[in-house]
Amino acid sequence: MQALTIVVDAITYASWLFIVSLGLTLVFGVLKILNIAHGSVYALGAYAAASFVALALALGLAPGFALVAMLLAAAAVAVVVGPLLERALLARFYGRDEVLLLLVTYALFLMLEDVTKLVWGVNPYFVSGPYQLFGNLALPGGIRVIGYDLLLIVLAVVCGVTTWFGLNRTRGGKIVLAVIHNPEMSASMGVNVQRVYMVAFSIGVFLAALGGAFTAPMISVQPGLSVSVIVVSFAVVIIGGLSSIEGAAIGALVVGLARAASVHLAPDFELFSIYLVMAGVLIFRPEGLFQSVKARLI
Repeated sequence: MQALTIVVDAITYASWLFIVSLGLTLVFGVLKILNIAHGSVYALGAYAAASFVALALALGLAPGFALVAMLLAAAAVAVVVGPLLERALLARFYGRDEVLLLLVTYALFLMLEDVTKLVWGVNPYFVSGPYQLFGNLALPGGIRVIGYDLLLIVLAVVCGVTTWFGLNRTRGGKIVLAVIHNPEMSASMGVNVQRVYMVAFSIGVFLAALGGAFTAPMISVQPGLSVSVIVVSFAVVIIGGLSSIEGAAIGALVVGLARAASVHLAPDFELFSIYLVMAGVLIFRPEGLFQSVKARLI
């Protein structure tokens, strides 16, 4: 029974982590940027969801509309923040040294942290309403699962399948893959490479904000939220291999299992267990479980 509990907890934790890591993987695959500010976008999504859900309740809307409000919050962050950051800041550093880009995104991370404090203050926000919408479900073995956790799992699957399908089975996705392989040749063929970069970055922002929005009912939304998320997200993409959707999925499951096992069996080693697994993967497979090359984006 304990093994089943660990597996259920691992999949639940891995679901929202996969959504966030998927956005990080997509941005790196297209723009070749390790975006440290990705965690801050996650926090923006959580704060925006808290505000949107509170507004929905104040307007007297049905409790189920809270889910729509959370989705709208993630979309609003993507529409406002994505193009603004990519066009106004990151676009000026394309082609520069990777270390410089890393420092730029770190500076952006610090600025966004202050923005969240300026807009929402330093007091925690609690959005527990949506977490109670689906009640509890009984699994074999007497294990009870909160229905909202199952919603997160479904959402993670939808995000993964939609992203894979969009990249591999649509005309727009083929254009993105062409830009990934050879941006200069794509530009010579009439592709607006800058627009592709902006759209890809905005989708990555949306996925990070979506993860934050749908995690908000499960946590206390407060300053410092972005730090732990970006650290664990980097662990996921390093374990799975950069620029790989299946790698992000497997990496999230590995991290989820390591965390859940340590929580139930050795709580003092919860955070250490994630880095131990990451170190073990890097020792035997430095490129990650799925090789990180352009041809293997997804």
